[in-house]
Amino acid sequence: MPKKLLIIEDEHSIATLLSYNLVQAGYETIIANDGKQGYDLALTENPDLIVLDLMLPSMDGVEVCKSLRQQKINTPIIMLTAKGDEFDKVLGLELGADDYMTKPFSPREVVARIKAVLRRAETSPIIQQDGTAPYVFGGLQIFPDRFEVFLDDKQLDFTPKEFELLVYLAENKNRVLTRDQLLSAVWKYDFAGDTRIVDVHVSHLREKIEINTRKPLFIKTIRGLGYKFEEPKSS
Repeated sequence: MPKKLLIIEDEHSIATLLSYNLVQAGYETIIANDGKQGYDLALTENPDLIVLDLMLPSMDGVEVCKSLRQQKINTPIIMLTAKGDEFDKVLGLELGADDYMTKPFSPREVVARIKAVLRRAETSPIIQQDGTAPYVFGGLQIFPDRFEVFLDDKQLDFTPKEFELLVYLAENKNRVLTRDQLLSAVWKYDFAGDTRIVDVHVSHLREKIEINTRKPLFIKTIRGLGYKFEEPKSS
């Protein structure tokens, strides 16, 4: 069965070009020309991946992405933006997009990105039901095989990529990991050297697991190197 891809893009020429190249690459495609239609199709068609434009009529890409994640829809999302604006990229990643691309782009690059994102999704710890023991650090409990995290018995919500990053940091407790190492391990391919993606996700993790994000107990910044996950010291 070919993978089913949902393209949410209001520019007909771009949507048609994307669909043509993806079909040639062996995928099945569905096209939505506005945000509301795309959101509804994402819920009913169960696509394997969504290519989502940022600027859309009726419901913009930010709202589509946010609403899908609130509905616990963890389908991988590649966000498209014509602006090339850093705020758009960071916002998309914070809301749960797995990747982003700035227009104009080549169809070959889109196909390569889609293959990489699908490959990561297939090997994600979220779908590995191998009975892995939880990681416990004081009041923080991480269950890799159940996609669950608890802090002081309260369950926390994470996007798929945030969860994968947290698990990798926990697996490598007390090791200093560079941003490039994290890009390679969690994102599985060279993200054009854009280590800001790591910083965005670390920031989001801290907002959820740290009492004081300015003085983090779990995820420490090692200046000039990267990050290190530590177990908080008992007071």
